[in-house]
Amino acid sequence: MTGPALKQLHSHRAIHDGGLSGATDKTEVMMDFLRQGDLKSANEAADELIDFWITRVISHADAEEEGLYKDIAEQNPNLKEAIIQLTRDHDLLRIIVKDIQELREQEELSPNVLHKFHALLVVNEIHSRDEERMLLE
Repeated sequence: MTGPALKQLHSHRAIHDGGLSGATDKTEVMMDFLRQGDLKSANEAADELIDFWITRVISHADAEEEGLYKDIAEQNPNLKEAIIQLTRDHDLLRIIVKDIQELREQEELSPNVLHKFHALLVVNEIHSRDEERMLLE
């Protein structure tokens, strides 16, 4: 069963916007440390950023899949394809975060790692707007 905040467009959009804003802000903090040449602080910021993606964004995705998506699929089987697409977006977020964690063990904050951090922002933004449009409007 899904809580009311996930079922209402306005409150669900606020959750999405808060997640994206937080991730964007934390990404900028990390990038600022890199521009200043403070690799120690940049790596600490990267750790905080990864934790944010896992605890805030991916945990929200997990909650959607366990509740909202199941409820919507039961109520409207015509949305099955949309739910499959949206679940794949969640999978991409999980894959990219895992890739970042693995790459950082070898490369710390290489350009490849930074590209993946920025890719998370893009995928998340597109996913959130698609989800709101396909399931809640």
